[in-house]
Amino acid sequence: MNLKKMPYKDRLMHLNLPTLKYRRLRGDMIEAFKITHNIYQSEVLPNLKYYPKSNTTGNKYKLLNHTFHYDLI
Repeated sequence: MNLKKMPYKDRLMHLNLPTLKYRRLRGDMIEAFKITHNIYQSEVLPNLKYYPKSNTTGNKYKLLNHTFHYDLI
């Protein structure tokens, strides 16, 4: 079967692959896990702030959600 002529979604289904959006999100979650569990060296880690009033059961790694506003003129 020639995959070049197939639409993107059909090629993904034929090759049994997830979408690029899902792969990027999964990669971001893996990186966040590595950072919060100190798998990287401390010199190269970004400074992540944790939510101080985290009352999640069994999880002390709730991150603060920062919102950014750009005032471009």
